[in-house]
Amino acid sequence: MALRLSKRHARRLSMTSLIDVIFLLLLFFMLSSTFSRFGTVDLMAAEAGQGTSGETRSLFLRLTPDQISLNGEVVAVDAIEARLVSLRSDRDAEETQVLVSLAGTVTSQRLVDVLAVLRQQPKLAVTVLG
Repeated sequence: MALRLSKRHARRLSMTSLIDVIFLLLLFFMLSSTFSRFGTVDLMAAEAGQGTSGETRSLFLRLTPDQISLNGEVVAVDAIEARLVSLRSDRDAEETQVLVSLAGTVTSQRLVDVLAVLRQQPKLAVTVLG
């Protein structure tokens, strides 16, 4: 009685199904993720020795994590535009410089939100202080 030993043939795995699954997962994650819209923010940093001419008027905006104050008066983000209009109404023809001071751990998103509001104002030069 002879024992018959069967040799197993090593089967090669097909990579096609694995590639299909990886492609489907990649497609799923690409379509289910949200894409944020990136924009540029123009910043002008303050430099030593940089003075203002007699024609420019300066406003001071202090930005903290909790509140925003414009010339010492606490304002909301939505009310910045109206407050700027009221401060600039008497001298509308000349350029106004806004000095933005960051205090504490202000997030970049909060700074971008404020700069987006300030960008909508005509004849307004914004300088971000460190």
